[in-house]
Amino acid sequence: MSKPDYVYVTYIETTADKLWHALTSSEFTERFWFGYRASSDWKVGSPYHLAKDGRRAVQGVVLIADPPNRLAYSWDVVKEGVEREGVSRVTFDIEPHGGVVKLIVTHDNLGPKTLRDISGGWPMVIASLKSFLETGHELPADLLTSSAREAYHA
Repeated sequence: MSKPDYVYVTYIETTADKLWHALTSSEFTERFWFGYRASSDWKVGSPYHLAKDGRRAVQGVVLIADPPNRLAYSWDVVKEGVEREGVSRVTFDIEPHGGVVKLIVTHDNLGPKTLRDISGGWPMVIASLKSFLETGHELPADLLTSSAREAYHA
C-alpha cells in the first residue's frame, strides 16, 4: 500500500518570480511561516533547513530547483523530543495564469502523524503566504491551529 499524499491548491495574485522569491528567501519565509526561516542556496543536492529561534525543526535536501516553476525538497522532522516517521517530500508547482499564479503544494510519502500535522499546518502557512504576497501582511501567529503548532513546534 502506498503512503498518502497531501495536495493543496490556491491562486495568488502575484508573479511566478515573486512567489519563487518568497519561498526561497529566509527573510520572507520567516514572515509568512510564523517565525520559521527556510535556509539553503536552493541548488539541487544542497541541504536546507527550517528553523525558529536558531533551533532546527525540519531539514532536508533540495531535490528539484527549477525557478520559477518548481521547487522540491525532502522533509525530515528533527525537532528534539518529536517522534520521527521518516523522510517525506514537499513539492511546490508554480503555474502562471494571467495576472495570478496557481500554486500546487504536494507533500508525499507521509506517515500518519506527519499527515495529521501537515494537514493543519500547510493551510495556515499557504494562507499566510497568499496574504503576504497580496497585501504585504502575513497572518498573525496566534491564528495557528493546535495541529499546526504541533507540526511546526511553535
